[in-house]
Amino acid sequence: MASIPAPEKDVHHNPYAPETPVTPSYFNPVSPFFNAYDRFARWRADLGLPQPGTVENLQKEVKATHLSNYIFDGARADLTKGLSINPLFQVTHSFALGSQTLPPSYNFGAIFANPKVFLQGSVDHEGSVSARFNYGNPNYVSKMQAQLSQQPDQNMIQLEQDYNGQDFSVNLKAINPSPTNLTGIYVGSYLQSITKNLAVGFESLYQRPNSQTGDFSTSYLAKLTSTDKNWIATAQLQPSGVLQATYWQKLSEKVEVAADLQVLAAPTRRDAIATLGAKYDFRVATFRAQVDSTGKVSALLEQRFVPAFAFLVAGEIDHFKNAAKVGVGVMIESSSLTPEEMGVVPV
Repeated sequence: MASIPAPEKDVHHNPYAPETPVTPSYFNPVSPFFNAYDRFARWRADLGLPQPGTVENLQKEVKATHLSNYIFDGARADLTKGLSINPLFQVTHSFALGSQTLPPSYNFGAIFANPKVFLQGSVDHEGSVSARFNYGNPNYVSKMQAQLSQQPDQNMIQLEQDYNGQDFSVNLKAINPSPTNLTGIYVGSYLQSITKNLAVGFESLYQRPNSQTGDFSTSYLAKLTSTDKNWIATAQLQPSGVLQATYWQKLSEKVEVAADLQVLAAPTRRDAIATLGAKYDFRVATFRAQVDSTGKVSALLEQRFVPAFAFLVAGEIDHFKNAAKVGVGVMIESSSLTPEEMGVVPV
């Protein structure tokens, strides 16, 4: 009986080749530098660190709770008309009078926005023009701001670039830069998450008022966030001896509290200001209250009777100076769009 010959062995087969694919390792044969960078990038990705936000928004929650950006006195009215939803396009007429600190004013503004572009412009009764332009995505945003006034010392142009990585953020800013003699103000900041709850960073400022002089300073930042995002604590230390610490906590779905402490420990002056505020969201209203160590007590009520009409009442009492300010305002919104265009389902 004839035997069946065995198949010939493949002379091109590599006996040392692995039978299964090998998982890529940390080793990069091209360069030791790339090898170390790949290992560091893989190690950072395995940590799963969160995005810390930007330095500009380091105290965003505290500012939204306190009254510093909302308080006013006298009378004001904001009339807004929506012309388009997608892309967003609206115009606003703002009136203010009767203020103890500011003269009567009128301002006309317009906003255009889509997923990549944000445009905002305004002009007041004195002819001062301000504009803002943002372009990019949530990770990479280019910004430009400009302010033109009849007074030369109030003209300003600002160029800014944001980059938000997986666990860090970088911001570069130039205010009134001059390409000829490099005068202007230049700011760079970096914020890095080092744990899932703690982020640290710095902000460097370089001022060059003329071609002969310049000043450089660096501030150090820290941000501590709870795991459930219900409280945030921040600290900023400036080289001039100024320490600012903030704390924000969300007590419930409707109640938020915030505290701000600013300490000045310069050789020629020592001072401190503490501010405590709270915000309560009703069903159709928002109430803010604030008290600080200088003797000021202030409050603001924003009552929205219908979605298109809101009434504001603001008040502030300065006990040390024995002074008081009161403000009232209205916000009216209208639209030329039909309910179908606004996405409202008819009843």
